[in-house]
Amino acid sequence: MEVQVPDKQKRLRRLRCSVQNYDWGRLGSESTVARLFSMNSGAEVQLDKPYAELWMGTHESGPSFLIGEGKSRTLKSWISENPNVLGDEVVEKWGSDLPFLFKVLSVAKALSIQAHPDKELARTLHKLQPHVYKDDNHKPEMALAITEFQALCGFVSLGELKIVLKDVPEIVEVVGSADANQVLDVSEEDGKEKVKSVLQSIFTQLMSANKEMVSKIITKLKIRLQMESQVRQLTDKEQLVLRLEKQYPGDVGVISAFFFNYVKLNPGEALYLGANEPHAYLYGECIECMATSDNVVRAGLTPKHRDVQTLCSMLTYKQGFPEILQGVPLNPYTRRYLPPFDEFEVDCCSLPKGASAMFPAVEGPSIFVVTVGEGTAHVGACEEQVGEGDVLFAPADTEISFGTSTQLNLYRAGVNSRLF
Repeated sequence: MEVQVPDKQKRLRRLRCSVQNYDWGRLGSESTVARLFSMNSGAEVQLDKPYAELWMGTHESGPSFLIGEGKSRTLKSWISENPNVLGDEVVEKWGSDLPFLFKVLSVAKALSIQAHPDKELARTLHKLQPHVYKDDNHKPEMALAITEFQALCGFVSLGELKIVLKDVPEIVEVVGSADANQVLDVSEEDGKEKVKSVLQSIFTQLMSANKEMVSKIITKLKIRLQMESQVRQLTDKEQLVLRLEKQYPGDVGVISAFFFNYVKLNPGEALYLGANEPHAYLYGECIECMATSDNVVRAGLTPKHRDVQTLCSMLTYKQGFPEILQGVPLNPYTRRYLPPFDEFEVDCCSLPKGASAMFPAVEGPSIFVVTVGEGTAHVGACEEQVGEGDVLFAPADTEISFGTSTQLNLYRAGVNSRLF
C-alpha cells in the first residue's frame, strides 16, 4: 500500500547546517563555504579561520537542524519520526534516513590521498576501529565544480606509468629496480590481473617506504626539478608536485602524485568516484554529494591517521582517465548530473533575471542550496523568499518552482532518478 505524504508536510523546511573547519579549507572571506555558512546560520566569519565544508544532511558528524522547530531538532530525528517524507521506495531501500550527504567544499590546499571503502570493507573497518571509521556505509561521491577545480583521481594508464618511471628516477630509487622493471616489462597483452598485480606491487612499495628515505628523495626531486625549470618548461604534473611539496614537505604523497591522473574541471563539469578509487582534491570550490558516510582511508598528504596497508590492499587499480560529466539539460536553466550510484544525483540551476524553473515532484526527498542571488520558491499556493545561504529540505512528491527578479543560482541533491 502506498503511503501518501500529508499536504501539511509537503512544504519546504529550512535547515541550519554545520560547517567543518579542516585546515585545508579557504580562509575566512575567501571561502564560499564561510559566506554560505554565515548567511545560513547568522554566525560571523572569522577571517583567520579555514572554512572547508558545509554539510547538508543527517550525518551525525555534521548534522542539519530544522529552523523553527527548537534549536536541537535535527533533520535526522524529524525524518525518523516522519519517514513518509522520504517516499516508499527510499524507505524500503535505505530505511528511515537520508541516503545522501550534500556538501559545499572550499579547497585551498590538497586533501589527503585517500579512498572510500565499499560496504563490506566499511562494515569490517567500523567494527575493528569505530573511533577512526565512524559508520559502516560505503561512500561513492561526486564533485561538481563551482570554480576551476583540480584533483588527482585514479591511476594513469600503463603507457603513461612507464614514461613516469623513465622520467622520474627518484621513484625507481625508492621502489628499487626489480619493481620498476616489472612495470616496464609488463604489457596489456599479459592480461588485466597481471597488470593490476604489478601496479599494486610498485604502489604499495612506494607508499610503505621508509620516511627518512622518502624525505631525502623528495628533496632530491625538488632540487632536480628546480634546476631543470631553468632550461625547460616543467610539465603540469611536475609543477603540481613542487606545489604539493611546499604544502606537505617530505610527504610520500608528493611523489605518489606521478601515479595518478591530474584532472582539471571547468565550472559545471563533474567527476565521480566509486568505492576503492584513489583520489585527492587539490584546489578550488565545488558542490559534493555522496552516500551518507564519512569513511576515509588515508595514506599521504595529511597529518591525520594513515592506514597505508588498508589503502594499498583495497584499491581497484583501475587505470585510465576518469569520465567527466557535463550534465544533461532538463530545461534552459537546469542541468542534471547522474553518477552510476543509486544514492544521489545533483541538479544545477542558474536563473537569469526574470526567469523561472520548475522542479517536478519526484518520489524521493531533495535538498536545495542557494549559492547566489535571491528569488522566490513556490510550493502549491505557498510562496516564500529564498536567498544566498538558504538550505531547504523538500519531501518526496513535492513540486517546486523558483523564480527571480535578479539572478539565482541553486543546486539540488536527490536520490538518483533511475531508481524510480
